[in-house]
Amino acid sequence: MPPTTTTTTATKKRRTRSDYLFHQAHQTRWHDNDMYAHLNNTVYTKLFDSIINTYLITHCGMNPFSANNPVENDRTLSLQPGSQTTPQTTTPSPTATPQIGLIISSHCDYFASVSFPDTLELGLRVNKLGRSSVTYEVGVFRRGEDAVKVVGGYTHVFVARETMRPTAGGMDPTVRRGLERLLVADNVGSHEDGGQGPQRAAEKARL
Repeated sequence: MPPTTTTTTATKKRRTRSDYLFHQAHQTRWHDNDMYAHLNNTVYTKLFDSIINTYLITHCGMNPFSANNPVENDRTLSLQPGSQTTPQTTTPSPTATPQIGLIISSHCDYFASVSFPDTLELGLRVNKLGRSSVTYEVGVFRRGEDAVKVVGGYTHVFVARETMRPTAGGMDPTVRRGLERLLVADNVGSHEDGGQGPQRAAEKARL
């Protein structure tokens, strides 16, 4: 795994769609706007939840539904056009998975506002992958514009559903394999000083 570095606000502000490996479109709604006629800050948290959990369910084999509320066994979603990788879609298990992800921290940097009726394009990457934890980053773009509007995300710790504690074996192997495909490292050198920019750990590992 590449060394972990702290991502600066300036680095986040330079994000482009190609810095993210999984993409999802979102049509804003009238009630997303607040009294200042732009998306309320709470909406972004829902956007982060949406793309992260979509990926966990469709590409990591996660099934958050209980046995009393099962999902169809053939339910799948494919990557959106423009994705930089093509992870194999996995089918959610017919019963609830034994592990769940708990949010232990979150972050969000706002660079520009968006509002209804904008169509947004979300990008997802993994910045850090530990034994039981994963730190996601989501970029929010307005369709038709290159500049990133918001960069945020959160850290999940995967715990046993019954005990709510991390397991001795760490994260479920299927979940880990899916997340490894989105793992990206920002090189120490920046684009301006000759660094090569983001590189996928998955490429280095030849996944």
